[in-house]
Amino acid sequence: MTDPISFDEAKPTGRARKALLRRLVDYVAMPASGVAPQDRALGGDILLDMLFHATDSERKLCAERLAQMREAPRRVLRYLAQCSFDVAEPLLAQNEAFDASDLGQLINRVSAQHRVVIAGRKSVPPAVGDQLVEHKEQPVIDRLLKNRGAELSEYSLDLIVAMSRKNPQSCGLILERPELRPAQAMAMFWWADSQGRRAILQRFAADRNDMIKLCSDIFTLAADEDWQDPVVRKTLQLIERRQRNRAAIEKSPFESLEQAIGDSATAGLEPSASAEIGYLAGIKPITIAKIFTDPGGEGLSVLCKATGLKRDSLLRLWQGLGRQAKQDDGTPHPAYKRIEDTFDLLSVAKAQTTLRYWNWSLSSAYSPARSAGADFDDEAANDDVTFSTPRRTAKLVFGK
Repeated sequence: MTDPISFDEAKPTGRARKALLRRLVDYVAMPASGVAPQDRALGGDILLDMLFHATDSERKLCAERLAQMREAPRRVLRYLAQCSFDVAEPLLAQNEAFDASDLGQLINRVSAQHRVVIAGRKSVPPAVGDQLVEHKEQPVIDRLLKNRGAELSEYSLDLIVAMSRKNPQSCGLILERPELRPAQAMAMFWWADSQGRRAILQRFAADRNDMIKLCSDIFTLAADEDWQDPVVRKTLQLIERRQRNRAAIEKSPFESLEQAIGDSATAGLEPSASAEIGYLAGIKPITIAKIFTDPGGEGLSVLCKATGLKRDSLLRLWQGLGRQAKQDDGTPHPAYKRIEDTFDLLSVAKAQTTLRYWNWSLSSAYSPARSAGADFDDEAANDDVTFSTPRRTAKLVFGK
């Protein structure tokens, strides 16, 4: 009886090894009706051992043959999927035998090229998408965003939206995702281009009428308690119909918000004047500062429409910030025309909701110490930062 053949010691002819490899591939690739599961598994174990000693061209031949085989031995598939890109591509792109666990193991063991292919698979479960996004590779993320067979979790979209601060060209792809939530879109507004901002306002601005009706009696209850509960007060400020701060008029040197804008814009919008305008408009200093320093200017349109201001106030604010309203030939400047169009696009109710949302999510949660801190995942599991919409939005907008 001869000893078993050892690959380390044996010197098989090239023809024999090649023929044996092909025969084993044929065997494990047989349809389910042609071979018993246990026999296929045994054949797969033998084939896998041969593949360890095969050339890339032989492995590629095997991968192409098994690309459509759901019944192919999983060990063989996982091994080939971790080989060079040319070998792995047909399997990663086509084979449906891989489950979320298989793909999750592969993602951390392969190259970015491999991950791009995984991101484009016919079906990408949320857990797999999470792992792909965590590598923060833009080509992988773009492929994932374009793939309608991929399911993106809220966690993944938080990371993708945060990344889009440095890659604003991806905002358009993000806005096409059905999973995108208002909090994420409203955060992304500040670095999206004009087309993206328009899409955000059209798709995510709400009129909150049903919420106002549902909570109408709570306003009376809160007033009876003299607005002592800070949580109730902050929440109802987001819901109520009235935008301007009526109490602020009594303490203001201006008779109205219109006068504050007219006088301040003529003299140039100093920080103190900007803060006063924000106060009269019912928003906090950090929110009005964000609107006034925003290069795009669409926030001015939201501010004016939400507070019932007319076009002349919008023009004064624009010019008070040192921006051109007309070109040398007297025609409207394209940038000013764009914010006028945004002003016309919004209803008062939707503009109010947008402005209040910014105020709620930015000013109530903003803290320089917190914003300079760790990412979402570094927060304690029971910390409100992990779940709070305004805190998460503030981190997306202000970054670390």
